[in-house]
Amino acid sequence: MPVFTSYDAVGLKEDISDIIVNISPTKTPFQSMIGREKVTQKLFQWQEDSLRAAATNAQVEGFDASFVTVTPTVMRSNVTQILAEASQVSGSMDVTSVYGRAKESAYQLAKSAAQVKRDLEVALVGNNVTVVTGGDGVARKMASASQQLNTSPPAGSVNPVIYNASTAQALSEIPLLNGIQAAYNNGAEPNSIMVTPANALNMAIFAKAGSGTGFTAFGAAAMTSQIGSRQRFLQDNNDGEGPKVIVNAVDVYVSPFGELKVYINRFLNGAPLSQGTGNAHTWIFNPSFWLLATLRPWFREVLAKTGDSIKQMIVGEFSLKHKNWLASSLVVDQVTSGF
Repeated sequence: MPVFTSYDAVGLKEDISDIIVNISPTKTPFQSMIGREKVTQKLFQWQEDSLRAAATNAQVEGFDASFVTVTPTVMRSNVTQILAEASQVSGSMDVTSVYGRAKESAYQLAKSAAQVKRDLEVALVGNNVTVVTGGDGVARKMASASQQLNTSPPAGSVNPVIYNASTAQALSEIPLLNGIQAAYNNGAEPNSIMVTPANALNMAIFAKAGSGTGFTAFGAAAMTSQIGSRQRFLQDNNDGEGPKVIVNAVDVYVSPFGELKVYINRFLNGAPLSQGTGNAHTWIFNPSFWLLATLRPWFREVLAKTGDSIKQMIVGEFSLKHKNWLASSLVVDQVTSGF
């Protein structure tokens, strides 16, 4: 008698995992790094100031006072931007048993929350948007980070925007150092560098630059492969038996002006997931000088029922504040003017 096999059977259960795999990235480094501030108006303002240039200061005995020219503070402003996403799920779908989630409406809400968070990161550093005050039928748009730099600095300060080249070329070390120096010369103490994925590779290539004898390896357990004046390290975890690891990344960049940690941002202007046009940005900054301004934090709004469906929306209203427009610098790839 023929053997009854699984190919003959009727009613076999499907084998579908109860886990939904979503590869889309949700890390938003910039908004995770910076501080928070509550605002109470859609238009909010702040003031910035700076000290006069240092001068030779020597007075004769019995001198009469001479008075400096008092300069006013500078008023800065930005507007809040409303971000939202709505989803609609039929009543039948919401009670249907499905793999990977308990209720479709809850799953779609969680997905929307991750998506609008990415949209906020793009609004902060993935676009070159000048402020749009908005009006009836016109959405407000916050000024993005690149629009909060003083490109006409006062005497004694330098332009915080560094252009990499007049022709197409990737980020190189000289403009990066120029950007760090610009922030330092303006009085800032930058401790972070934020790059696109492509420029993270370019920074790794920095280790191949130059010529010379290099420097000494980290002890006997690390073997070095000479490349120019710097070295990559083939590490064996210092025990002689661990896995060999080739190190070809820059996590911390030690410059003449201090040590800066390097962060990669998929949404940074010029990165594949940004919405900005133009050339890649490399930010040199201290997160303490940036604030995410919140008029309305993220919240869920259940919309009125007009039929047999569940309608819900996630909404938030945010903006960006650069406390002092000379406290950060920006390296722009490939161009000599404009972003």
